[in-house]
Amino acid sequence: MQPLPSDARESAYELFQRGSRMLAERHFGAAAVLLERALALEPGKASILEALGQAYFNQGSHARAADCFSAIVEADPVAHYAHFGLGLSRARLGDVRPARRHLRMAVLLNPENESYRRALARLGDAA
Repeated sequence: MQPLPSDARESAYELFQRGSRMLAERHFGAAAVLLERALALEPGKASILEALGQAYFNQGSHARAADCFSAIVEADPVAHYAHFGLGLSRARLGDVRPARRHLRMAVLLNPENESYRRALARLGDAA
């Protein structure tokens, strides 16, 4: 039996760490590839879904980003950042009503976060 290539032996954590570095360096496509691999090893893992949602969003893949953030919200309805990401993604898709709903929820869950408030205000709704 041949040994697996070194990249095939990477753990979800290692892939997540590498993907997060790519995300921080604004290499969104590379980040998405690594994070997709991590998610395949750890399906439903919120930290991976959040980072992958950010990568997709910054690539302009707003529907895919919304899917990631939605999966987090379904598993954890009080995940304020996921509501924020879902709201921003829905806004970019032109779905203003659900965007407002999720941004309002983000503000409600974390009222001190000015980014959440500004995003909601941009949609014509002050918190």
